[in-house]
Amino acid sequence: MIEKPHHLPQRLGLLSAAAADPFLTEDLLKGVQGHGGVDLAKVVEPLPDEDPRWGVEPLRELVEDAMHEFRESRTRADGWLAPRLHAALRITRREAADRRLWTHLALAVAPDYVAWRHPPVPAPGRKEPRINPARFKGTPDRQCFSRLWWAAELFRNGRDYSPVVAACANQDLIHNSLRRNLINHRPTAQALVRILERGVATTGRDIEGLMTAINAAGATLVYDALALDEPRDPEVLRQWVAEAEAAPPVPRHFLPEGPDEEPVPEESAVALTNYFADLFETAPVRGRKMQD
Repeated sequence: MIEKPHHLPQRLGLLSAAAADPFLTEDLLKGVQGHGGVDLAKVVEPLPDEDPRWGVEPLRELVEDAMHEFRESRTRADGWLAPRLHAALRITRREAADRRLWTHLALAVAPDYVAWRHPPVPAPGRKEPRINPARFKGTPDRQCFSRLWWAAELFRNGRDYSPVVAACANQDLIHNSLRRNLINHRPTAQALVRILERGVATTGRDIEGLMTAINAAGATLVYDALALDEPRDPEVLRQWVAEAEAAPPVPRHFLPEGPDEEPVPEESAVALTNYFADLFETAPVRGRKMQD
């Protein structure tokens, strides 16, 4: 497995997909050898020096701790790292939507983590297993770190990250959720977590069928009417971001706290959970025989 770059940047930057391509070598994608990092630094667009949020050291320590703690079960690292990455990297949704930030984190700061968490697998038309390049520079549902940050952002319940841990325990839920705008409705996100916890839908086929049914029903049913949500106060997030420099290190043995937003109304989460459970009874789950 590859090692961390010999030249680690001190700060995050922006790395375009085109600039990253020459460094996604066959040796890297095979998990054999990484890059030194010096030449990569020459094609990175720097972020403002006066902003303390872009320091690399706290993020690098997190990924090293994750690799050590979950060396026997790599997929479990997602539930541990997602809330801590979100809490450590205090950014807005607009900033998080810039894929160049995540490409830089994956390729310049922690390519060894990407290779560890998403090791080479057989690829169509190739003799040797490779790491999917999308884990370095792909869409939010595929890119190694973007998917974790967005999972934490969409599934946290106000300041409470515990639903994020539950959501990350099911890879199919994360993948399907990040591909659909519906998940931006907070009660929907909390209801999906509760559906998992109830054991209503657990397998990949279950999740895919349920999400398809939810998406179809949403075309005719406005979920806001069924499950009202508290309006989000943008000042809370601005304050949370502004306090990044004074924030303590992210805890390792208990969950951090996110922005101090109002949680989802309990009655809304319950109403949608019950609705989705009923919806799942007729959801188009591949391989399931429907009862007359």
